[in-house]
Amino acid sequence: MPGERRYGMDHEHYEWSPIPDRRPLLWPDNNRVAFCVIINLEHLEWRSEEPYFHLATLHDRPFPDYRNYSQRQYGHRVGIFRLLDVLEKYGIKPTVAIDVLTLENYPYLVKYCIDKGFELIGHGISINRMISSQMSAREEKTYINDSLRRFVEVTGVFPKGWIGPGYGESYRTPSLLAEAGITYICDWVNDEQPYRMKTSKGEVFALPLMLDMDDEFALIERRYPVDDYAKLIKEGFDTIYNDAKDSGRVLVINLHPWIIGQPYRTVYLDDVLDYISGRKGIWLANGGEIIDWYRRSISG
Repeated sequence: MPGERRYGMDHEHYEWSPIPDRRPLLWPDNNRVAFCVIINLEHLEWRSEEPYFHLATLHDRPFPDYRNYSQRQYGHRVGIFRLLDVLEKYGIKPTVAIDVLTLENYPYLVKYCIDKGFELIGHGISINRMISSQMSAREEKTYINDSLRRFVEVTGVFPKGWIGPGYGESYRTPSLLAEAGITYICDWVNDEQPYRMKTSKGEVFALPLMLDMDDEFALIERRYPVDDYAKLIKEGFDTIYNDAKDSGRVLVINLHPWIIGQPYRTVYLDDVLDYISGRKGIWLANGGEIIDWYRRSISG
C-alpha cells in the first residue's frame, strides 16, 4: 500500500475524524471515562527458530543473554502476581494479552488468569517474532492463523482482541485480523475513543492505547523516573477526564509485569490506581466490554 498524498492522511485504514466533530459518546451509567488496563504476558525466546524481525532492544548482549532473559522471567514468576494483587484491590479486571509460547509453556499462568475471569487476547507467538512488512502475505496470514489456532487449543475460546508483539503490523494486518475473526486491535495509538477501521475482509475496531503511559515505552525506552511516570499518568488522566465532560473517552494503559511488577515500582502504580478509581464517573472495563458497548452505541 504506497503512501497517498491527500487530505487528512496517506492511507486507507480508517477515516480521518477530528474529535470535536463526532457525536457524543455515552458510556454506561453516563460515566465519563472508560478505564482499561492491558497486561502483556510475553515469552522471550533464547533464540527464535526462524528469522523474524524483532526490536533491537531485546538482545544487546552475547548469547546466552541470561540477564535480559531472566529479568523477563521475573514477570512470569513474581511480578504478575504483585501486579494483579494491586489491580484486584481496586476492582480492576485486566485484559491479558498473552502470546502463544506463554500459553503453551506456562499453564499455571493461563489457569490463574482464566480462574480470575480475565479477558485473554491474542499477542502473536512471542516477543521475538514481530509482524512486519518484511513478511510476505502468505507468511503473515500463516503467522496470524497459527497464533489464533494455538490460542484456542489452550484456552478453549477465540479471542476478541489482538495486540501485536511490539505493536508490530504490516499494511495488511488489520484486514488479515478481520478475516481471521478478530473484533478489535490495540496497535493503533492515535485516539481517545474507539473507532471502526476499514478493511476488505470484514469489520474490526481499534481500541487505542495511550502509548506514553505504556510502562515499557516510558520507563525503559524513555527512561522516565518512576515517580515522574506516576505523575504523568495522573496528569494525563485529569486532562482526559475534564475533556470527557461532553463525550466519553477511553484511557487504556499497557503494562508489563517484568517492569511495573518490580517492588519499587508497584507502589507507584497503587497510588495511581487509587487516584483514578476514586474519581466519580469512571467505568472500569476490559477491552472487549468497551468495544462491545461502542459497537452498539454507533449502530443504534
